Amino acid sequence: MNDSFGDFNATQTATAGATKEASGEGIISLLVKQVLDSPEGNFKMFDVTYALVCAVGIVRNIETSSTKITYSIEDHSGRIDAHYWLEEGDAINAPDVMINNYVKVYGSVRSQAGQRVLMVFKLLNVLDPNEVCTHVLEALHSRYKAEEYHVKGDTGTSSAAGMSTPGLTSSQGNAMVAGLDSKQLAVFQAIKSKQSEEGIHRSELNAKFSHISASEMNNILDFMISEGHIYSSIDADHFICTL
Repeated sequence: MNDSFGDFNATQTATAGATKEASGEGIISLLVKQVLDSPEGNFKMFDVTYALVCAVGIVRNIETSSTKITYSIEDHSGRIDAHYWLEEGDAINAPDVMINNYVKVYGSVRSQAGQRVLMVFKLLNVLDPNEVCTHVLEALHSRYKAEEYHVKGDTGTSSAAGMSTPGLTSSQGNAMVAGLDSKQLAVFQAIKSKQSEEGIHRSELNAKFSHISASEMNNILDFMISEGHIYSSIDADHFICTL
């Protein structure tokens, strides 16, 4: 297996499209083998279920059809297919990645023909080789923290920028988004407070925050998606908080 670094001069691209099941929430950093060895359903570790996982690897193959783009992603532990589903007009917005480049993928875990696959929520080029090493450390940290909180009997979950730690309190979760400005934080809280499996619609946010223009709202939502604070659910106009 070739573990050499890919081209780190690529351009970052973020996309959205995965859905959230009611039984899982938050994001956890993993190695590919952990995903491949996981049981049916959303990824689960020590009785904590996660809606999304984050993996880092080299793109070994890209296959494009009329409905989806399939990326074969490999790290030192294994190889997995990641599907980016296309809707009308999505082809021009598809992730701009190349074979033999490192990428970071956020997605939900599914089964296809008896094999575990990822449904892509966001795919980013890795621009710094240190991110590869950092991700491995995050995956190890997530594993040991999950076990620690399991032993303590704490089954809460949390997530932040691709690294999740079970047992985080609500106040700690709010602190994780303290870097948002006042408008961004207000929109984030509105998304978080929406008790619905589908999430909150873009038009509802526009109506709720009439002092924020539609273009500014779109920028706020795009920013929070790129930072991993929210993600789209049933379509590109419904949003759910990752915390």
